[in-house]
Amino acid sequence: YEYICDMIGIFDSGSGGLSVLKEILRLLPEDNFVFYADNAHCPYGEKTPEYIKDRGRAITRTLLESGAEIIVVACNTATGAAISTLRSEFPFIRFIGMEPAVKPAALGTRSGVIGVLATEGTLKASKYLTTKGNYADECRIEEHVGRGFVELVERGVLTGPEAEATVRASLEPLLDAGADTIVLGCTHYPFLLQVMEKIAGPGVRFIDPAPAVARQTVHVMAETGLLTQEEARAALARVSAPVPENPHVRLLSSGDPSSEERIFKLITTNQ
Repeated sequence: YEYICDMIGIFDSGSGGLSVLKEILRLLPEDNFVFYADNAHCPYGEKTPEYIKDRGRAITRTLLESGAEIIVVACNTATGAAISTLRSEFPFIRFIGMEPAVKPAALGTRSGVIGVLATEGTLKASKYLTTKGNYADECRIEEHVGRGFVELVERGVLTGPEAEATVRASLEPLLDAGADTIVLGCTHYPFLLQVMEKIAGPGVRFIDPAPAVARQTVHVMAETGLLTQEEARAALARVSAPVPENPHVRLLSSGDPSSEERIFKLITTNQ
């Protein structure tokens, strides 16, 4: 397995997109990556779409200058607000965005009620609203903003009383509404999964869209000739492989890099 792609660029409002990088690393352990955390401007959830588009343009230029041949927008809010604009303004590069995982939740619910935890920006975005509309007749969709979740992850507070109190405040309304399947609509949220599962108990399933985005990255690389069909099949077969301990990843950030470095260490030590 040789170096297949010169560089895969990935960006997020902060360190949450490392949950997506983690899943891509399972499939493409030998590839080169540059990850940009826009933590000086985090969180994106309450920012205007124009603001997020401007940040997306600036980050895209930085990733292209770093050699990125494909860009993963590992942020639900930025996908909703900016990916259409980025695709039209940078037509020579493929962008892969986050998909709200409403479909698998709707197909998998037993109670007929699914919950969506996301930022305000994601819940207002047309991409999410379209997806929601496609499944609104099949199940009841309850929504809640994960208030304070992004800030917890950026500070590295992933367990303990503060994390539990913050998570409980946003998760309990969904549980009280009868949701048995909950979509994680922000790439920061999987880092709080341990706390969510403790609060929700064994009868509730959480859906992290990151593995699906990793698979889509492989498909797009095959379509664009960055992977052969044979290499793509081999990559998709590594779905449960461990994350490599010393991956080829360059970390960039617009602010203090300590959160990004701490969480990167977590994902590469398989914690």
